[in-house]
Amino acid sequence: MAKRVFMTETSSLTPRDTLAGRFIGRVEFADHFVPRPNIQHVVFDFDGTLSLIREGWPEVMLPMFEEMLPPVSGDEPAGVRAMLLDDIMTLNGRQTIFQMMKFAERVAERGGVALAPLEYKHEYLRRLEARIQSRVNRLASGDAEPVEFLLHGSIALLDYLEARGWNLYLASGTDESFVKREAGLLGLSRYFGGHIYGAQDDYKSFSKKQVIERILKENQVDGDRLMVVGDGYVEIEDGKNVGGLAVAVASDEANNGAGRFDEWKRKRLLGVGADIVVPDYRDATVLLDVIEGK
Repeated sequence: MAKRVFMTETSSLTPRDTLAGRFIGRVEFADHFVPRPNIQHVVFDFDGTLSLIREGWPEVMLPMFEEMLPPVSGDEPAGVRAMLLDDIMTLNGRQTIFQMMKFAERVAERGGVALAPLEYKHEYLRRLEARIQSRVNRLASGDAEPVEFLLHGSIALLDYLEARGWNLYLASGTDESFVKREAGLLGLSRYFGGHIYGAQDDYKSFSKKQVIERILKENQVDGDRLMVVGDGYVEIEDGKNVGGLAVAVASDEANNGAGRFDEWKRKRLLGVGADIVVPDYRDATVLLDVIEGK
């Protein structure tokens, strides 16, 4: 298979293009990328970054919002839908409650009486659970193999990281009970041990920023020893804010294994400072070698 080089719009034939040429699949390096040979700690997002059990979640949240949003004079369905979808995706990566808080604001703007954001969240989770229940059941019964619901190359990447002796952490905007359940079903718990964190009903008690700060403090290391991997802007931004390396996963979840970028994710994640963008982990060994400067 011929190697494909995906270059940024501002790239010329530079050392970054030479790096990209080592990859079989697509990859993009930001101009500010610098290798980090001293990485020790890696924070992963979960949904869309490793797990695909919840693939299609916007198709649950968006119709619920459309159904519950009070109409106003002059509404055009396409415009309302675009507004709500932008709200949803802009907050992707944060705890689900923040999408519900934004929706409650939209309801109030239109003269409606908004429910408490936690009530919206619980209704959304009820609907989402109904959508994914068959996936969960198939995994639990052994009728489905975990690879069916893992982003392409995930296990290989985690194995390579483990072999390097890097410490792995999982931090998700999904409720912690669900993250732990689904990490177990996918065979991922062993990589993260007790370092699996997720959202709480008391949303102020958890954030990815808090997890990152705790890692640095407890290990007495600077941010240059940290790498974050995710498909949401939150973990990318939080990692960069402490001086970490950010690997953005612009995963096309509905077409796992196709090796294509989700262009919305790609542009969004580069915009908040991602160092490297990949669609999946088919080039896991090369990716880690490049990060280490090999």
